[in-house]
Amino acid sequence: MTGAQAIVKCLVREGVDTVFGYPGGTILPLYDALYGSPVRHVLTVHEQGAAHAADGYARASGRAGVCIATSGPGATNLVTGLAAAFMDSIPVVAITGQVQTSLIGRDAFQEIDITGITMPITKHNFLVKDSGKLIETLRRAFAIARSGRPGPVLVDIPRDIQSNTYDFIEFDSEYQRQTLVRQSPDLPELIAKAAAAVSAAERPVIIAGGGCISANAAGTLTQFAEQCGLPVVTTLMGIGALPGTHPNHLGLTGLHGLKSANQAVHEADVLIVTGSRFNDRVTGDRASYAAGKTIIHIDIDPAEVHKNVDASVPLVGEMNAILTGICQAVKPAERPAWWETIRKWQAMYRETAGAAFTAEEIMGELNRQLGDKGVIYVTDVGQHQMWAAQKLSVNSPRGFLTSGGLGAMGFGLPAAVGAQLARPDKRVVHIVGDGALKMTGCELYTVTAEGLPIISIVINNHSLGMVRQLQHCFYGQRYSASLLPTPMDFSAFAAAFGIPAAVTNCREEFSQAVAAAWERPGPSLIVANIATNDLVTPMIAPGGTMDAYVEVK
Repeated sequence: MTGAQAIVKCLVREGVDTVFGYPGGTILPLYDALYGSPVRHVLTVHEQGAAHAADGYARASGRAGVCIATSGPGATNLVTGLAAAFMDSIPVVAITGQVQTSLIGRDAFQEIDITGITMPITKHNFLVKDSGKLIETLRRAFAIARSGRPGPVLVDIPRDIQSNTYDFIEFDSEYQRQTLVRQSPDLPELIAKAAAAVSAAERPVIIAGGGCISANAAGTLTQFAEQCGLPVVTTLMGIGALPGTHPNHLGLTGLHGLKSANQAVHEADVLIVTGSRFNDRVTGDRASYAAGKTIIHIDIDPAEVHKNVDASVPLVGEMNAILTGICQAVKPAERPAWWETIRKWQAMYRETAGAAFTAEEIMGELNRQLGDKGVIYVTDVGQHQMWAAQKLSVNSPRGFLTSGGLGAMGFGLPAAVGAQLARPDKRVVHIVGDGALKMTGCELYTVTAEGLPIISIVINNHSLGMVRQLQHCFYGQRYSASLLPTPMDFSAFAAAFGIPAAVTNCREEFSQAVAAAWERPGPSLIVANIATNDLVTPMIAPGGTMDAYVEVK
C-alpha cells in the first residue's frame, strides 16, 4: 500500500474516528487515501480552526485529537492551536504535508521548516524522511501525545513518503496505550508524609488543577474531599473536577477568583495542589502565597514541582494512585470550625442581582435552565470567559473547556465543533465575546455543514472587554483600540450560515431564547447585549496577595 493508505490504517488502529483539516498540494495523497475510509474528515474553514477543533475533541473525550494541514501556510496556520494545546497539556497529533524529500532545503514552493517552528510548542515533533519509519513514527507520536503529561505532537510527512508503496507491518495496538509515568523514588514515604500533614491540618484546602481532569481523577478527588472535610477551589483548567453543586466546592481561585475561595487559600495552613503549575494568575505574589503553608504538590510532570512554588511534600506520579494512597492513610475529619469560617466568608461576599441585564445574570439563567442537562460549556477568551468560570455551575469533568494557558482568542467556536463531534450524546453551549467571534466566527459554516446542535451565546458589549477593563483600571481610562463602535449584526451573520438567531436585551428575552434554542434540534445563536462598562469583579492586584483587590468600578 502507499504511505498515505498506511497512515489511514494506522489512524484506524489508534482508534481515531474523526480528523479535522484543510487540504493542499503536499497533503493530497493522504486526502486521497481518506476518501471512502472509515475515518470521518471534517473540513474546517481555516487550519487554525482544525487545530482548535482537534483540541476541543481531545478535551471533551479524553482521547487524542487529530488535525491535518498542507505544507507552508497550511502548517503555519496550525501554530496557535498547537500552542494552546501545549500550554494546557492536551493530546493532539498534527499531520502536515511537506515538499518531497529531494526538495527539502531548496526553498521549494510552500516549503517551511514546521518542525523548527513548532519545536517550542509541541511535546515532540518529527520529520519523516524514510518510508520504512513512517508507521513507527506515527505510533510514537500517539504514544507521546497520550502518555505522562499529555501534549501535542506534530508529524511532518513529505509528499513522496505519502506516495511511496511498501508492505504494511501489523502492530500491537497496546503499544500506543502504554502510560509512561515517572514517579518519586520515595513515593510511599512521601504519601505517608502528606497524609500526616493533612491529618494535622486545621485549615486545609485542595486546589484542583487541569491535571486532575487529564488524569481522570475527579472521582478520587471527590472521595478525598468528603473523607477529610476538605474545601476545594479550582483553577480555570480545573473547573468540573468537583461538581459545582457539591457542598465542599468553593469555586474559582486566582486573579478573578471568588473572594471566599481566595480568602480560604490565603488563610490555609495546608494546600493540597492537584495538577496545577502555580500559574501567575493563580498565585499573585508567590512568596506571600506560600508563606506559612505546607504545600503538598501532586503532579505527573517532575519539571513542574518546585518550578514556581517550592513544595513541602512533592508527589510526582499518577494522580489517582497518589490520592488513593493518601485517602487510605489519612484520618477522616469534618473540621467544623474551619467550615464555619468559610461559610461566614461566603455569606459576607455573596453578591445580589441588580436590575440591569448583566453577564452574571446570563450565567445564572444558564444554570437555571441547563444545570441538570449535562451540557458541555466551551468558552472563548476574555471577560465572558471569567464570568463563565465564576458563575457557571459545572458538575462533571470535561464539562468546561477553555484556553487557559495561552488564552487564545478564537478558540471557542472551533473547539466547540470538536467537542460536539466527540460527544454527540451531549449538547455543547459555546460562550463567546463579540471581539472573539470575529476571529473564527466563519467556523459557523462548519457547524452548519456538519449539522451540529451547538448553541452559541454572544456576550456583546461592543468592545474588546478584557482589554478595555485593563485600560480602565491601569491606563487612565484611555481606551486605545478596544472599543468597537461600529455595531455588527450577529444575527444576520448567523443567518448567512443558515443558523437561526435571537437578539436579547433583558433577562426575559434571554430566558425565552435559551428555551427555544434548547428545543431546536440544530444550531442556534443568541446575542446578549450588555453594557460596555460591565466589568469582571473581583480582580486581584497584579503581583499582589490573595486578599488585595483592585477597586473596579
